[in-house]
Amino acid sequence: MIIHWCGTGLSALPGLRRLIEAQYPVTVWNRTVEKAREALIDLTYDVHKFDMEDLSEALAGGDIIVSMLPGEWHVKLAELAISKGANFVSSSYIAPEMQALDDAAKKAGVALVNEVGLDPGIDHSMAHALMADYRASAAFDAENTLSFVSYCGGIPKFENDFRYKFSWSPLGVLKALRSPSRSIRDGATLDVARPWDAISTYDAPLPTPESFEVYPNRDSLPFMAQYGFDDAWPVKEFVRGTLRLNGWADAWQNIFQEIETLEGAAGDARLKEMSDQFWADHAYDPGEPDRVVMFVALKAEKDGETVWHKTYAMDAWGDDASTAMARLVSVPVSLAVEAVLNREIGAGVSAAPSDPKLVDRWMENVAKLSQHLEIIDHLK
Repeated sequence: MIIHWCGTGLSALPGLRRLIEAQYPVTVWNRTVEKAREALIDLTYDVHKFDMEDLSEALAGGDIIVSMLPGEWHVKLAELAISKGANFVSSSYIAPEMQALDDAAKKAGVALVNEVGLDPGIDHSMAHALMADYRASAAFDAENTLSFVSYCGGIPKFENDFRYKFSWSPLGVLKALRSPSRSIRDGATLDVARPWDAISTYDAPLPTPESFEVYPNRDSLPFMAQYGFDDAWPVKEFVRGTLRLNGWADAWQNIFQEIETLEGAAGDARLKEMSDQFWADHAYDPGEPDRVVMFVALKAEKDGETVWHKTYAMDAWGDDASTAMARLVSVPVSLAVEAVLNREIGAGVSAAPSDPKLVDRWMENVAKLSQHLEIIDHLK
């Protein structure tokens, strides 16, 4: 059994290092061998140039492919895994093309595990933990009205006029700004064409209170079933969203206006041009600490009165060993790899598991990755 870790970019190294230091058999595949070897010089020389044919030859039944490559590679690698009777792990969202592989993966008896990074990933674990806690509480009642919010953001630890810094290629951030979102607000579905049309303020329950700008991200509604919401439950609010520093919307106003005008191939080319410029102007400097904040909250109300309300509040920042983003993305990936090795995740396409044993174990590890992690009971 070999773990084939594909991609050693900025978000990959802490999880990869954790597996190698635990003496799991790991083969590293990267598009630039020299960069990977430089990053892993104290850990392993088992580094190869990423090539699908070479990976296919090396892959055996029971192995695991870990994809830390761009999203367009995930389905190709998952299909390769199925063909070889191997497993697959990725931190990315489950695309429809990935979900379509569920039957084939089950027939092959292999696990295709996704959404096990930061967001999606740690947020799922927090949501499952809150739901389990609420269901087990005396306050649980199917007639209660529920409100669920999940906000996460990578932000600069030291504020700047741009109100942001990039820890990897800005292209993904720019493309996301062109995407619509769907959530629930005030008991009704909220459809938004562009994120900046739904920016609101979130007062974060940190030891030193802070407020942030937040907006819905993607389509939140399918995650209601994933988190165990019953279709019959009254829901006042349900949103998974992105968090930014206050002042971000004003600082990016010209960017929003230009993105709104971009179309077709020319628009894509302009986005790439903007991305390159932003990477040159607004990337983190070597050794500069980043910051990641996440808040996942569940509230239940009965007859207008709050009867249950808890929030996970996480605050993490980079240190000499790694960036906060890299730790919080890749270490959960490594935990998922271990769970697959231990046969704790079944065959088929799945996201971060809801199994209480795994959730508890993963949250114990998350607590070690952040400088602050607290479960706040707002009624105490």
